[in-house]
Amino acid sequence: MERRIIHIDMDAFFAQVEQRDHPEYRGKPVIVGGRTASRGVVATASYEARKFGVHSAMPTRIAHQLCPDGIYVRPRSDVYKSISEEIHEILGTYTSLIEPLSLDEAYLDITQLVNRDRPARKIAIEIQREIYDKVGLTSSAGVSYNKYLAKMASGMNKPSGTTVIHYDNFQEILWNLDIGEFPGVGKVTREKMIRRGIKTGRDLYDLSVDELVEIYGKRGRSFYNKARGIGTNELTVSRERKSIGKEKTFDYDINNDEEILDVLERLCGEVVRRLDLKDVAAKTVTVKLKTDNYVTHTKQMVTDNPVMTKEELYQYAYHLYHELKDADQYIRLIGVTTSSLEKRQYRNLTIFDFL
Repeated sequence: MERRIIHIDMDAFFAQVEQRDHPEYRGKPVIVGGRTASRGVVATASYEARKFGVHSAMPTRIAHQLCPDGIYVRPRSDVYKSISEEIHEILGTYTSLIEPLSLDEAYLDITQLVNRDRPARKIAIEIQREIYDKVGLTSSAGVSYNKYLAKMASGMNKPSGTTVIHYDNFQEILWNLDIGEFPGVGKVTREKMIRRGIKTGRDLYDLSVDELVEIYGKRGRSFYNKARGIGTNELTVSRERKSIGKEKTFDYDINNDEEILDVLERLCGEVVRRLDLKDVAAKTVTVKLKTDNYVTHTKQMVTDNPVMTKEELYQYAYHLYHELKDADQYIRLIGVTTSSLEKRQYRNLTIFDFL
């Protein structure tokens, strides 16, 4: 079966998180990577900052020269990591065939989800919409039959773009690309290629594999394949499941314990059903709450005996919820996750008391 690969890439991830968490930053140039003009490098620049020529890996002092009125903030690594985990949890509800590349991007093989009524582009849009609804951040998606083209597609219509490269349009797209837009062609290589008359993908396509290998050595064959849209569709997937969880984003912010706990109990039931399917039990339980201002709080506990039933899981989750919940705080999302998974050892079950 022809593969369908999606590359999800968060838009200016770190900067977008800062703009989400600080409404006063929205629409303004935000540069993540340090406050001082003399030291450091830019980790991420918002799209507003990129209009001034600021980009990642640029020395902060240069960014200050280009954009002196920008908002410069220090990275909040723990926050970005936590949000990345939320995003990857969402991706995991679509397929287990995921290859994470970094905190803000990943490949998904969604071949088995595609049918006449649900094409790959529609699935990509569903994923983007769910990420936005649950995390409050936009992403771009590239869809194609291999990883190389999927990643190239995701960068073509940022931000919030959804681009498909398929067998009917890939050659036209690649032929019209500036040679510097091909992966592996850096600034120096681009200049050398242009001097040889290789300015576009079409120029690259017109060269034989022998000519390219003679000029560029081992990279020559890679350039030859890229000009023809040839790449791997095999994802590097870790199949070991480290956690099983479920979460729910409410239709409106809520501060009613009875309603929230009713949802939490249902989530526990769904998690246990997935534990049953895997024939595993869990020794760690985590409850997550996201407040109405998008702040995420988590708390976990390690159990003496592995959790295997809905009643056990809910009792732990109930206890953690009450430790986390502020009586005056409205909740946007609640989730429960089990980890430290192990093969089930069946036993006489008891309900534990919290002392």
